[in-house]
Amino acid sequence: MTYDYEYFKKEIMALTTIDLNSYKEKQMKRRIDTLIDKHQISGYDSYVKALKTDKELFDEFINYITINVSEFYRNPEQWKLLDENVIPELIQKFGKNLKVWSAACSTGDEPYSLVMALSRHIPLNQIKIYATDLDKQVIAKAKTGLYSAKSIAAVPDDFKKKYFTQVGPSYKIADEIKARVEFKEHNLLKDTYPTDYDLIVCRNVLIYFTEEAKDEVYRKFCASLKKGGILFIGSTEQIISHKDVGFDRKSSFFYVKPM
Repeated sequence: MTYDYEYFKKEIMALTTIDLNSYKEKQMKRRIDTLIDKHQISGYDSYVKALKTDKELFDEFINYITINVSEFYRNPEQWKLLDENVIPELIQKFGKNLKVWSAACSTGDEPYSLVMALSRHIPLNQIKIYATDLDKQVIAKAKTGLYSAKSIAAVPDDFKKKYFTQVGPSYKIADEIKARVEFKEHNLLKDTYPTDYDLIVCRNVLIYFTEEAKDEVYRKFCASLKKGGILFIGSTEQIISHKDVGFDRKSSFFYVKPM
């Protein structure tokens, strides 16, 4: 039997429920091959066997293939638009008890940024963010709430002073911000989507997905939003067939579900 990449994808699906067919093959295969070479493992079959028996190796694999590049207030000009335009519009439509989902939230930079952004408009104790990611390791990091100086560089100065405490070379986010976020594991390609949301934020994740997988996720996001709800995506992304998926385009990175 030839233990090729097709075999590997089937084994990973059985082992983790992660469908590697939904990721761009060239990029993903290169990442996995790099990982196999790093451990000097001879081929996909041996690597699968090792993943089944070595928890550390398994955790490293999950963390490596679920691409986690994140920072607070990434692309500040888009967060400015969210603050000045999108949040006030949502409050006008739905009131101050907004339902917000940070999907593929990585290490928590994004949902915590959302709490701070919303706090300019809504009392902190009224804010609740539902944050999900496929990778339990990054969720654990998010709950710890320790970040590098680079990660928090774009945070507005008043929030930096108010909500971050330096701990050695790192910065710890305040418990009052952490308390506003509920973290859960969720697989965008497999699990049922929550519903009735006013705002969904999913940024710089779907660029790694195939066009078919992207289309499916955007349709599900649309179904998860209330009419008039908004999807906020990343600066490297655009929904080319947004009308077919069910959205109207509000601006470059904001899409609205028609009323």
